[in-house]
Amino acid sequence: MRGRDYPSIRQFTVFLENRVGQLLEVVRRFEGSKVRIVAFSIHDSTECAFVRFLLSHPEQGREILERAGLALIETDLIGVELPDGPQPLLQVCTALLQAEVNIVQAYPLLVRPHGRPAVALMVDNIEMGMETLNRKKFNMISEDDLLELH
Repeated sequence: MRGRDYPSIRQFTVFLENRVGQLLEVVRRFEGSKVRIVAFSIHDSTECAFVRFLLSHPEQGREILERAGLALIETDLIGVELPDGPQPLLQVCTALLQAEVNIVQAYPLLVRPHGRPAVALMVDNIEMGMETLNRKKFNMISEDDLLELH
């Protein structure tokens, strides 16, 4: 069983009707809980929207989303701090390309664990992606790192 120090971050994809107020309705469900949205992405289509969330407390967040009766998919992403330098994303992409790991989705975190900018990456081979970035000395972000945020 994965623990909170497992080196990936869970993403929850929620399917919403494409109508005004749907996102606000979901976001409000976290009000009054300790769950914080640390990143999100929206993919909109004519009929529906796919909203992807990274949450500070994923277990409680999943419970809140399930109680709301929302259809959701849980996926593991790599959280990685961006290194110093003029083109930090180039360094991350180059490392993954050299290992032939493709980035499927990417978006920035709204918070800065350890005070540094970070991104969430869905890749086609998460084990190889994490191994590669660790070997190249990138700092990975776990769910534990998201708990410390207020």
